[in-house]
Formats: sequence, C-alpha cells, structure tokens
Amino acid sequence: MSPDRPLIMGILNVTPDSFSDGGEFSSPKLALQHALQMIEEGASIIDVGGESTRPRADSVSEQEQLSRVIPVIELLRKNIPKIILISIDTTNVRVAKAALKAGANWINDVSAAEDSPTMLALAAELQCSIVLMHRQGISATMQDEPQYNDVSQEVVTYLKQRAQVALDWGVGASNIILDPGIGFGKTFAHNLSLMADLKSLVDLGYKVLLGTSRKRFLSQICKHPSSSKLAAATCATTTIGVLAGVSIFRVHDVLENRQAMDVTWEIASQKMK
Repeated sequence: MSPDRPLIMGILNVTPDSFSDGGEFSSPKLALQHALQMIEEGASIIDVGGESTRPRADSVSEQEQLSRVIPVIELLRKNIPKIILISIDTTNVRVAKAALKAGANWINDVSAAEDSPTMLALAAELQCSIVLMHRQGISATMQDEPQYNDVSQEVVTYLKQRAQVALDWGVGASNIILDPGIGFGKTFAHNLSLMADLKSLVDLGYKVLLGTSRKRFLSQICKHPSSSKLAAATCATTTIGVLAGVSIFRVHDVLENRQAMDVTWEIASQKMK
C-alpha cells in the first residue's frame, strides 16, 4: 500500500455522448457548478474531457474538442482553488497544449501517447504529469472480441514499455501515471483479472490511476442496468485499489468513493505504523 493518501479525480465530461453523463455538463456554467460540487465532496483533481472514449464512440475533431474544453478550463482555473489540479482528457497533442495554456496541469491520454507521439515531448517540456493508459484497439472497435494470452502480464508489459518511452523523451518518473484501462478493449473476465492483479502494475514503481466508475462489468456483476446506480459497486473497486497501492481514483461519484478510500486507507495504514 502507498504511504501517501490516494487522490480522487472527479470526472467532468463536456460531451453529448459519454456513456454515463453525456450532455449533463455541456455549458461552462454547468461544468463549473459540477466541478465545485466535486471539490466540496473531496476531489483533488478535475478531469475535463471533450471527446467520449466509450466503446464505439465516434471521434471528435480537434476544433470541436477545443470549443468544448477550453472555455470550461479557463472558467475553472479562475474559480477553483489553485491547489486543485485540472487534467485534460485527450489524445490530441494540440488540444492538450491549448488546455495546459488555459490552466490545466495534467494530461490524461487513453492512447498512452501513441495517437500523438509528441504528447510526451509536450509533457517533458512543461514537466507536467501524464496518464498513460492501456487500450486494445480504438474506441470504435475496442470491444470487438478483445483477446489476450495473459491480460495482466500483457497490460503490465505494455505500460512498462510506454513508461520507458516517456522517460526517454525526458518525462520525469514522478510525472508518469499508469492506467490499466479497465473496460478499454477488455472482456468481463479480463476486467476481473486486472482488478485481482492490480499490485503487479503498482509494483512497477509508478503512480497508478484506476478508472472503474460505473463501468459495464460492474453492471454485469450487480445485474443492474442503470450506470448511475453503481456508486456502491464502484466503491468496492476503490477499496480493492487502495489495498493494492493505487494512487488515484477517477470517479463520477466523488463523495461515496472519497469515503470508501479514506476509510480503507486509514484502517490499512495502521499496519505501516
């Protein structure tokens, strides 16, 4: 388990088609209100995304992403405490660069900087944190029969390689964050295997981000069709993640997951005293 208390990253999708909250925060004013609520509930990072990465999502043009996220990031930076970090969820380096200029602090790249290789040069130049996520395929096709021989080993090996590429570009090790990509090109069984073996990824020595919030594999377990009713299920995965040493939890339901995280961390940290 990490000696440092983990952080909660609140999801702020400014998209019309995200799987759980598409269209809810499409105006800068609504986005700011939701961000302030998540901060009050315990979020330390706000992750702003202008392109849905759900299965079978269509790609969004660079200009459309910019028109969605830049006004929101500018408004957030003017109205939220400086200690609260803003993350830009994009695979487009020009969108990331504009977002960082507008006040974002982190890059969250679901392609692990493969869609835009110069994303790593940008992160190195500005010495900002970057999330590198494993994804088999692209959003439009990633759930079309994904296959692995050993999903945990393959995901860990891939992310270790991507971390090394980031280091070679000049990104500091402390700025590299790895995400196993739960639900991104994985079957139900693959997701369970990755959850059961999170420590293998943590053991690489980099910070790890876990994003399971309201995802379909939880709905399958709980036999509940509504993603908005999966806060408790997500909290269970947050508890598992804390015990494995995960550093950051990307969630929709901040209050519930912050409570689950804090309680688990306080109890488990007694062993380190």
